[in-house]
Amino acid sequence: MSEQASAETRKSRTSLRALLPLVPYARRYKGRIAAALAALIVASAATLTVPAAVRRMIDFGFSSDSQGLINTYFTGMVLVVGVLAVASGCRYFLVMTIGERIVADLRADLFAHLARLDAAFYDTAKTGELVSRLTADTTQMKSAFGSSASIALRNLFMFIGAIGMMIYTSPKLSGLVLVAIPIIVFPLVASGRSVRNRSREAQDKLADATAFAGENLGAVRTMQAFVAELATVSRFTVAVEASYKAARDATAARSILTAVAIFLAFSSVVAVLWLGAHDVLAGRITGGLLSQFVLSAVLGASALGQLSEVWSELSAAAGAGGRIAELLSVQPTIVARAKPQSLPVPPRGEVAFEAVRFAYPTRPEGVVVENLSFSVRPGETVAIVGPSGAGKSTVFQLLMRFYDPVQGRILIDGVDLRAADPKELRHRMALVPQDPVIFGASVAENIRYGRNDASDADVRAAAEQAAAADFIAALPEGFETRIGERGVTLSGGQRQRLAIARALLKDSPVLLLDEATSALDAENETLVQAALDNIMKTRTTLVIAHRLATVLSADRILVMDQGRIVEEGTHASLVAKDGLYARLARLQFETGAAALSEAFKAAE
Repeated sequence: MSEQASAETRKSRTSLRALLPLVPYARRYKGRIAAALAALIVASAATLTVPAAVRRMIDFGFSSDSQGLINTYFTGMVLVVGVLAVASGCRYFLVMTIGERIVADLRADLFAHLARLDAAFYDTAKTGELVSRLTADTTQMKSAFGSSASIALRNLFMFIGAIGMMIYTSPKLSGLVLVAIPIIVFPLVASGRSVRNRSREAQDKLADATAFAGENLGAVRTMQAFVAELATVSRFTVAVEASYKAARDATAARSILTAVAIFLAFSSVVAVLWLGAHDVLAGRITGGLLSQFVLSAVLGASALGQLSEVWSELSAAAGAGGRIAELLSVQPTIVARAKPQSLPVPPRGEVAFEAVRFAYPTRPEGVVVENLSFSVRPGETVAIVGPSGAGKSTVFQLLMRFYDPVQGRILIDGVDLRAADPKELRHRMALVPQDPVIFGASVAENIRYGRNDASDADVRAAAEQAAAADFIAALPEGFETRIGERGVTLSGGQRQRLAIARALLKDSPVLLLDEATSALDAENETLVQAALDNIMKTRTTLVIAHRLATVLSADRILVMDQGRIVEEGTHASLVAKDGLYARLARLQFETGAAALSEAFKAAE
């Protein structure tokens, strides 16, 4: 983010303006908000009629001939209470459901925003912290907009109405109360920033703990394999304790603020009551009038006290709002132009890199790809090989436009990737990564991922092509078997075959294979490779491989080293050159042959 954006973010952390992102969502439900306000006004008005009724009972109702009048008063009060109850119930239902609806919309939009952010953002972001903002922070805002907003408006109306009745009843006593109001309100405003900062710190600590827990539970087998449970639990306990202390400090600040406000509010009522009692004794006002004034003052003081609590909650919600505003302010760098250039139809599957230079945004000084140029003809199979760190996987990252090159350009079917719509571009490619991502859903849903309209027959056909049909049939519910988070119930080879089936079902003109068969045993690798060979004949294929035996049949082999192509040719021609490829081939084939010979000798 720029310095200006950072300044705005810091400002949002300490201002209730951080809650403004909710306003557009609230506008969608104007009718329900108006109904809630109407119920709120009716409930407040019903409450404010009680002091007037009490005054009349005290001044005119306590005599032997006024029994009928007392019955009338109490009957009227029951009706008022009934109106109050119905109005309060309607207000609660409307306000709470509006809050739930608004925050549900906010969560959906926030998740959609996160889904649009590019790879550079996720290079540094912690998934657990993002989940915390998506859940805990939005829940905090739901509380603010739901119950807190309802209580705030109700008490605001009550406070204004009570002040009005007090002025009508006794301008003299009201003047004394109004002098005390600034003394009560000042601590609320003065301490609001402290409460917001402490609440934000508590949310940050909770997000850190959530991120740590998510990361380690996702790797629970590694944790247990290294007997790291005790150390991990200890670190999480420290994180949770830090979160608790931050939350305790925030709560303490809110408690002190509430206590001070309530003490000042009710102390002013006591002082006014003392003065009013002297006026009654002097005959300047009646006992009923004083009772009406005191009840109005108590309602006003109560409303002001509850407003102090709500102010604290809104201040805490502003901290959560600031965190959400930070996410919403992040804009993806990989976006479609206002008028993107359409890719040719039908697709040809032609790929070209032209003098491409690239460094990852998190390490701008470390150039990963330098002056990289090559082209792949439609329907050609090209293998990319080289030592670890040569930049092979980065080629795929750039080709799918997860990043843009620093210099040079990349084209597909003659169109610069920057000019094309990224979604249209990615529809034309199917990726099988070395470490496949399997979701905690059914087998069929995993294969269908990225092509939800595929029929069951298409899913089965893709599974058969990927040599996955047999192990799927052996699962308890076949294609409907749920396979656990990250496919934890499957072997590495089974996960790899599901990823291959997913790519085959997508049926894109460009196929990207990043060590696609690395997790398969010899028998299944032969089956899958045969299926891939048939499919590769009808589309452009780029293959990244460390095991050179899997790329012997490639039309061309590109040898990369330190981000550059240092050799190019077929397997036979590259071996004849006796360069880097020949050295890698000797290391693999000769070492493999030696190991196999030793195994045979041991068996004898």
